[in-house]
Amino acid sequence: MTSRSASARQRPEHRQLLPRPRLVEGRPSGANGIRWDRIGRLVVLGVCALVVLLYARPLAAILSARGEAATRHAELTKLEREHSQLSKRVEALKNPAALEREARRLGMVKPGEKAYVIKGLPDSP
Repeated sequence: MTSRSASARQRPEHRQLLPRPRLVEGRPSGANGIRWDRIGRLVVLGVCALVVLLYARPLAAILSARGEAATRHAELTKLEREHSQLSKRVEALKNPAALEREARRLGMVKPGEKAYVIKGLPDSP
């Protein structure tokens, strides 16, 4: 028991106490006023914001181009359908009987025929 009490007494004597930091103008005595960790965070945040700004305009252009491409694709589909219908009509009008029927529908008559206009008839479906 004497050895323990002797070592317990030696601890406080060998322990050095560091001076307590003093506050001068709200800062610890060893601070130089520059917080590099905060500056680093601000720089990283600024670089990220710059990258976002640099990609914003091209991204908007890409999205606009995608919308325009969809519109153009729909217009192309419509024009292809119309072209198909017109091609079928051209093929149909190459037949002389179909050509004559279309001309009569437009009100044309053959040379030497007499045309009659009858008014007051109900519209035919």
